[in-house]
Amino acid sequence: MNKFFQIAAIAAGIAGVPLTGPAIARDRGDRADRGAITANQMAAQADARTARIKADLRLTPDQEKNWPGFESGMHAIGMKRADRMVAFRAERGQKQPADVIEHLNRQASVLGERAADVKSLADAAQPLYASLDEQQKRRFANELIRLSSE
Repeated sequence: MNKFFQIAAIAAGIAGVPLTGPAIARDRGDRADRGAITANQMAAQADARTARIKADLRLTPDQEKNWPGFESGMHAIGMKRADRMVAFRAERGQKQPADVIEHLNRQASVLGERAADVKSLADAAQPLYASLDEQQKRRFANELIRLSSE
């Protein structure tokens, strides 16, 4: 059960936008000149990562039955994360810096959305995780850790 909570915590990092979004924007410079990555492109990147996880796990036919729930959970979170990033860019471009109360309210809203995403991912991952052998569980955890550090 402890490993399940570790995976859920790692998944929280995957869904993290408020802490990583501004850092990514700064690292890439002003992408407005070159054309910012779209929500669909971000979601496609997330789907490609999910496919790579599946390939790395080398699932058995019995384990494959548990994959669609996890895959759809990852896809939904990827879409929500992409939408949040696009909305964040739009808000940043249109508004003057928010007052502290507005900032706290926005942060609370985003954290609530992320919490719901992590809960749905944990629920979707649980049947797959339970069906994995110990080596696959380690690979699965390593993939989620790697994704959360990006």
